[in-house]
Amino acid sequence: MAQPPILSWEGLGLQQGGRWLFENLDLHVGPRDRLALIGRNGVGKTTLFRLIAGYLDSDRGLRKVKPGTRIVLLEQDPDLSGHKTLMDWALSGDRPPAEHEIEAIAGQLGIDMATPTKGASGGERRRAAIARALAQEPDLLLMDEPTNHLDIAAIDWLESWLDRYKGAFLVISHDRTFLKRLTNATLWLDRGAMRRKDVGFGGYEAWEEQVYAEEARAVHKMDAKLKLEAHWLERGVTARRKRNQGRLEKLWQMRAARASMISAGGTAKLKLATAEDFKSKSVIVADNITKIYGDRTIIRPFSLRIQRGDRIGIVGSNGAGKTTLLRMLTGELEPDSGSIEIAKTLTGVMIDQQRRLMSPDKTVRDIVAEGGDWIDVRGVRKHVQGYLKEFLFDPKIVDTKVGILSGGEKSRLLLAREFAKASNLLVLDEPTNDLDLETLDLLQEVIADYEGTVLIVSHDRDFLDRTVTLTLGLDGSGKVDVVAGGYEDWQAKREQPFAAKPKAGKTESAAPAPSPNRTAPKPGKLSYKDQRDYELLPARIEELETAIQRGEEILSNPALYTEDPQKFANISKGIENARSEKDVAEERWLELAELVEG
Repeated sequence: MAQPPILSWEGLGLQQGGRWLFENLDLHVGPRDRLALIGRNGVGKTTLFRLIAGYLDSDRGLRKVKPGTRIVLLEQDPDLSGHKTLMDWALSGDRPPAEHEIEAIAGQLGIDMATPTKGASGGERRRAAIARALAQEPDLLLMDEPTNHLDIAAIDWLESWLDRYKGAFLVISHDRTFLKRLTNATLWLDRGAMRRKDVGFGGYEAWEEQVYAEEARAVHKMDAKLKLEAHWLERGVTARRKRNQGRLEKLWQMRAARASMISAGGTAKLKLATAEDFKSKSVIVADNITKIYGDRTIIRPFSLRIQRGDRIGIVGSNGAGKTTLLRMLTGELEPDSGSIEIAKTLTGVMIDQQRRLMSPDKTVRDIVAEGGDWIDVRGVRKHVQGYLKEFLFDPKIVDTKVGILSGGEKSRLLLAREFAKASNLLVLDEPTNDLDLETLDLLQEVIADYEGTVLIVSHDRDFLDRTVTLTLGLDGSGKVDVVAGGYEDWQAKREQPFAAKPKAGKTESAAPAPSPNRTAPKPGKLSYKDQRDYELLPARIEELETAIQRGEEILSNPALYTEDPQKFANISKGIENARSEKDVAEERWLELAELVEG
């Protein structure tokens, strides 16, 4: 039997700037709900959280909270002003948690609460905010982008804590992996309306596509003036998904090709190249580079050849040396030993997490087009309003002051400006912070279509899996693993207990070893088994894709989770297994296809 909600809001409405931000929203939160709140930047997700927490008053609606319910808001950017240390801030407020509770959680997160608030990094502020929120033992926890500024180790810890948590939570996040692992229902805030689906974020995209398809059919039956919106729904959303599938297939092919350049022993095939070969293919060549600060080795001897068109992801815990490695690869920092060769024709654009040069008094037009009506986009002249539409902006926003944009809109504006510049090297430092899911999809598109080389530092696991061809994984000891593929491929390699050790002087590691259940094909003529796999695997992959789609359709039934939780769990597990088998089958087929074509 379903338990009564601990919080409900009926007919919620709020006006902003003379218009209804949302109107007639109904919201009910059960005592064990794990809810993902999804919606574009600017639709009011953070504002809704502040209303739920009681920080804002609504203009309309009835709010009911079960007596004794403790609601805690983990804000995206809390105000620490007026407090000397992080602990001083954590102990402030009407109902401060016990200091020993804060210290216990802070210790697990690796944050010193005696750190002065002035000059505290984004990661330190985020960890302190998490320690403060969790120590209050909330019945309902509201988390606004909780993984921003966290490294992978801290994200893993938070996921484990939430998995054991006995209360309810709502979360706003761009981290697809985080949402898929933890949520059991989805709230979609879209154009002033709220939809709810009692299925976790893993089923969100199929649900979204279904809703848009139904809207498109309805619009077609209405006045011809609305056909434009139908065109956007069909061509903008559905077509984008289809294009992204094509891009993912291309990415898998690039990964397979890159894997073939890494030897089984764990070192790259870093042979001497002619000047012509270097100019035409390689853009950055690192040969046995090292970096030591004091008595700590940041980078052990490490070699890598970066080819034109590579998409390189750099991952690791905070302090492991990601930024140091990035600065050496781009020529900003000299190695202590070894050499870095950078192609003279390489011209880079860096988009960092500080979002610099975004003066609040400037207009969108000032930022993107230096105050004009036209902009040169990598040699192509475009009208500023048309270009803004490509980055999901309403063209009317062109003369809006930057200061009133949301954090996500500012990030998107920065992307629009930087991607317009002519370059053949793109450096992205934590590019996913503050972006909504639609903008993340757009960013993935732009990276996929970018003709140059891309270096990405990120803790967003799903984003890396969708964008990079090589992952450089730092474990904090100075060792750098080089793995063909994304974050999950790096994780798989780390979990292999008998992975081959690199030879002295070369720490670049190989692509993940084949699964024990899979025999890697030998160069030359295909064996009978290889030939059979090559012929039969495409059909099997198609079967698995159909099974995954069928399972997601069943999970889209909002009543299934409450009526038959065991069936829901079985189908979810079946989908997970099908995806795993499909990944293995695709890798196997790509290996065989390389042999056939080569």
